[in-house]
Parts: sequence; C-alpha cells; structure tokens
Amino acid sequence: MGDAPREHDSHPSDTGPQPLDIEAFRAVQASAPYVALRRRHRLFVLPVTAACLLWYLAYVLVAGYAPQVFAISVSGSITLGMVWGLAQVATTFAVTMTYVWYANKHLDPAASEIRAQLETGAASTATTAEVTA
Repeated sequence: MGDAPREHDSHPSDTGPQPLDIEAFRAVQASAPYVALRRRHRLFVLPVTAACLLWYLAYVLVAGYAPQVFAISVSGSITLGMVWGLAQVATTFAVTMTYVWYANKHLDPAASEIRAQLETGAASTATTAEVTA
C-alpha cells in the first residue's frame, strides 16, 4: 500500500509508440515499398472509379435523354429502368467487396510491413537518442 514502484508498473516513457518525426515519414514516402504500394492502390482504384462513374453517368444520361428506354418492360411490370437501377446498387456492393478483398490480399500486408519498419525505426531512433542523452 506504499508508494514504492512495483515491478509490473510501467515507466512513463513506456506509454506506447514514440511519436515519429517528419523526416521519418518523408523517408518512408520516398522508399520503394511505399511508392509500390501507392502505385498498386492507384492501379486498382482509378480504373474502377472511372468505370463506376461512367456506369452511373450512362444511367443518368439514358434516364434524362431517352426515358423510353427505361420504360421497356422486362417481365410483367418490371422495367429496364428498375433492373438498371438495382444493378447500380449491386455494382456498389460488388465493388466494395472486391476492394476489400484486394486490399486484404495486396495492400494491407505491404502497408503493415511498412508500418512495422517505420515503428521499429522510430523505436531504435528513440532508444539511440535516450542513450546519447
């Protein structure tokens, strides 16, 4: 019940990851693994985004300039406009699920590795600074 420190008490400097300096971030941004990660991300996101925007723009243009196309009956009272609208929603879910799969398989492992290297480098820099101080 005294104020004596116990063995399992943490030291104030052991409260978690040390703050990283801006130079460490700049070094990571210039590194080959980070540049490759950004490139891989862009190679997936930009084409998929462009395709989705075109898909949506086509929907809007047909609805605005050729509404008779959306009035075409597909089955009973179900029209092409209804089917196309539901396909827009389905596309959103499909793209989301595909991106999650892609990120889990290709982006997250690389990002975790870069983060671990950054944190390890920051910890060793902080340890070196404590030793020299």
